[in-house]
Amino acid sequence: MSKNTSWGKVAQWYDRILEKDDDSFQSRVILPNLMRSVNVGKNQVVLDLACGQGFFSRVIAEGGAKVIASDISPELIALAKKHATKNIAYHVASADTINFCADASVDTIIIILALQNIQNVDGVLRECARVLKEKGSLCVVLNHPAFRGPKISSWGWDAVEKVQYRRMDEYLSEAKIGIDMHPGTKNSEKTVSFHRPLQWYVKMFRKNGFGVTKCEEWISHREPTRGPRFAAEDKARKEFPLFLFLEGKLL
Repeated sequence: MSKNTSWGKVAQWYDRILEKDDDSFQSRVILPNLMRSVNVGKNQVVLDLACGQGFFSRVIAEGGAKVIASDISPELIALAKKHATKNIAYHVASADTINFCADASVDTIIIILALQNIQNVDGVLRECARVLKEKGSLCVVLNHPAFRGPKISSWGWDAVEKVQYRRMDEYLSEAKIGIDMHPGTKNSEKTVSFHRPLQWYVKMFRKNGFGVTKCEEWISHREPTRGPRFAAEDKARKEFPLFLFLEGKLL
């Protein structure tokens, strides 16, 4: 049985992070790279799947696009509507059920930090292929599966070589892993995340009629604390990306 991986139970906390924290990965890494990588013109139709509280939807709509946005969490959609600007239509729906979009009606689809938390990726991509226009783009951002597997990746320090390294205990095996929605908080709400290797996503794209036309890897903007390990830690920051960006187009 599939598990509801909605983040609605931590909606208020998530909203504060995105709206109040100017140093978040969403605002400092993902947003500028997304706007650089995704060609969204005025009056184009953009579908923001698993949109959360509408952080990315609003920026795109402010550029003149018509945005359709959905999330499985009614709590997050309620917050999104409070922030809403014009040109955004919000829906409460799972990402594999886009029956509010007609066939071949969308220019660009974005799925930001969500596919890794969705069990039925096949269904999501099938629906994306249905609603996307012939020359449209599907743009996905993931926690990088080669370096950021939940509970199977970590940082290590080689005291002899004075090297900060990234450790992966597993990679090719798929895994369904329980995680805290609000790390560092006592009695945090729980959900599940799915680890899948990069080839899994490429094969799933192909299965649903997409070819990968762009691939980028985005690093953290945050410098480590100044100290004796600073140079090694900063080098590791620049060598091991946090996020993976994939663009797909219909074949």
